[in-house]
Amino acid sequence: MYASDPLAPSLHAHLWQSCPDRPVLYFSPKSLQENYRRFASGFDGLVTYVVKANASCLVLDNLALAGLTTFDVASPVEMQTVRAAVPNAVLHYHNPVRSPIEIAAAKRFGIRSWSVDSREELDKLSGLPSGAEIAVRLYVPVAGAAYDFGLKFGAGPAQAAALLRCVKQRGLTPSLTFHPGTQCTDPAAWVQYIDVAYEVSQRAETALKRLNVGGGFTVWRERQAPDLERVFDRISDQTIALFGAKSPALVCEPGRAMVASAFTLAVKIKALRGLRTLFLNDGIYGLLAEFRDLGVPQRYQLWRAGRRVTGPSAAYTVFGPTCDSIDQLPSPLHLPKSAQEGDYLLFPAIGAYSLSLATSFNGYGGGDIVAVGDL
Repeated sequence: MYASDPLAPSLHAHLWQSCPDRPVLYFSPKSLQENYRRFASGFDGLVTYVVKANASCLVLDNLALAGLTTFDVASPVEMQTVRAAVPNAVLHYHNPVRSPIEIAAAKRFGIRSWSVDSREELDKLSGLPSGAEIAVRLYVPVAGAAYDFGLKFGAGPAQAAALLRCVKQRGLTPSLTFHPGTQCTDPAAWVQYIDVAYEVSQRAETALKRLNVGGGFTVWRERQAPDLERVFDRISDQTIALFGAKSPALVCEPGRAMVASAFTLAVKIKALRGLRTLFLNDGIYGLLAEFRDLGVPQRYQLWRAGRRVTGPSAAYTVFGPTCDSIDQLPSPLHLPKSAQEGDYLLFPAIGAYSLSLATSFNGYGGGDIVAVGDL
């Protein structure tokens, strides 16, 4: 179902007609395509989509329909998933650690851009054709993200400069890539990275084909609506200010910011225990898995029979449906004191990593996906 489908029901119409007993992810193709158009019109460069955020064929199909052509993949399985949905897609393989078997599979899928963060990983790519793009992954400590990616990936400035020189010497096309970290609220993080990227390119005496500024674009962190355009402008302005007429082409790779707001999760209260404890039909082994790391977002609502439930609230301890005692949300939910069994909780902007991380532990996890015209 796509954004133009005039027969698509609204979330609330479907929820109250079906009264589902399983968790339901309500998907708005219209919202997803609008998210892509916001990036495409505001970001001064190539917009790619990070498949790990949500690999549903509904997402991939709708992004392609909206005009997106390039996908960032981290494994041969993701390459196959994208090729099945979008046969002519351009693939960037920016997971910088790969086995020889994975490299061989990636070559068969026609990868157009590769990333590395060490000499050892660059050596593994010795069989690439002349001119293949290699994006050296840069890391510098910056503030502003929910958590830092630098503990796992990235080369420091000196190492990155050495890698750029090596890429150039081998007849490959040098680029730089970085990631400021998940849910990054401060444009200064991108500015700091661009500053260091310029210094690295100067030290390496190497012109960059492209500068990939990663993802990290925020989605409703701490009740704050994202100001993506402000980030886009700072990225463009700083790149031009430093590189001038020799500015590399810009690339971004949003995942969360592209897909999160296109999905709302509806979960059902299965039972109440004592004064302020309740059980849901989903939990941390399912579509709420990311809550363990990022905490519970504050934008949730309680609904009953087609109406939002309001009134004096209290803190509820919330457990998921499995028989594991650690299947508990990391912080209480503040819900109306009138909450009762059979009510539904709606969690908006939950399209990123929910499906990707859900397990089927204890026979739970996952849920139905229903495409709707309005969330």
